[in-house]
Amino acid sequence: MNAINITHPAGLPSFEVRFASLFKPGSGYAFPCDGQGHVDLDALSDRARDNYLYARAMIGRDTALPRVCPMHATAANQHH
Repeated sequence: MNAINITHPAGLPSFEVRFASLFKPGSGYAFPCDGQGHVDLDALSDRARDNYLYARAMIGRDTALPRVCPMHATAANQHH
């Protein structure tokens, strides 16, 4: 299945990759990405980049496998 990448106004990404916590229901990490789950590391702050690399390294230990999800316009600025 091909994902359609439609950007929000002002060029905001329309997808996010989510890493759910394995131990704290309802918590985890979310980062803007394209429809295939590619994150632009250069566009992330230092803290967000560190969190992204941590979430990826902890798959299966602290975080679940990542999921690519459509980003809601209201969530566009709520990244860890």
